[in-house]
Amino acid sequence: MTSAPSRTNLPLGIAYIVAAFFCVAVMSAFGKAVSGVPVAMISFFQSFISLVLFLPWVLRHGWHDLKTGQVKLNIFRALSGLLSQVLYFQAVREMSLVDAVLLVNAAPLFIPLVAFAWNRTPISAAVGVSLAIGFVGVALIIHPSRELLTDPSALVALSAALFSAIALVTVNKLSATDKPDTILFYYFLIASLATAPFAAVAWKNPTPTEWGLLFGIGTSMALAQLLIILAYKHATASQIAPFNFSVVVFSGLIGWLVWHQPLSLGALCGILLVCVGGILSLMLGSTAHRPHGTFFHHGHGLQRGTTKAQRHEG
Repeated sequence: MTSAPSRTNLPLGIAYIVAAFFCVAVMSAFGKAVSGVPVAMISFFQSFISLVLFLPWVLRHGWHDLKTGQVKLNIFRALSGLLSQVLYFQAVREMSLVDAVLLVNAAPLFIPLVAFAWNRTPISAAVGVSLAIGFVGVALIIHPSRELLTDPSALVALSAALFSAIALVTVNKLSATDKPDTILFYYFLIASLATAPFAAVAWKNPTPTEWGLLFGIGTSMALAQLLIILAYKHATASQIAPFNFSVVVFSGLIGWLVWHQPLSLGALCGILLVCVGGILSLMLGSTAHRPHGTFFHHGHGLQRGTTKAQRHEG
């Protein structure tokens, strides 16, 4: 059984989570704008800058917070999350910002499926209906047709959502022993180490503008993580889960203002169905497949309960 946050303040929790996903939308826009830089470099700088900026927060209680007994699971979580990031940055170059962000945020639709495959966690009828609603919305966005074979960017974004769901379910297992700060530290560290060789091989000297965008990606990522952690200190997952999808609204506005990307009626319907399906899946899902801990990956704020380690956190 999960416990409520120690300092409940719902308006503040909502403010934090909306601000976090505004940062997510900005980070995604920076990722689209820096399309001249290889994806390996973008992924490395995102992880490395976030690691550097987030480290003081992680160490605020000392080095003992970095201890983990789940090294292999942390590596698996980091690599699955990293693969999701790479696929996302590749997809966002070819798609409208809002479509790419929406499809990656379809991860909650995959979480019950991943939990079933991994833990044999049963899927209730209510959750099944919510998944069906969400996947109808996904179909409206990706337009299943032969065109997907020549332009698979939508499937790439959807694959990013699948790997993100795998990472989220892994975090659920890790949260039994590790704090959110610890999990995030190892994610940033492992992702930085894993992408460094590929970034070196693919290196292209960034322009001053590209350097600024790369720094913005890492900074936005770190700030979003911090805001999500703060949000869940003041509100429960069920209270603020619907606000996770505010990232879709922010991304749509940025895409319209910066890239003049309009939304068709079909796309709007798809967005609505994915958001409804995702929110219902998060709120109706059992605690067995509802992820705990705090994790953010391209717009998915991980729903959490408060673990024993977190309740003793200052």
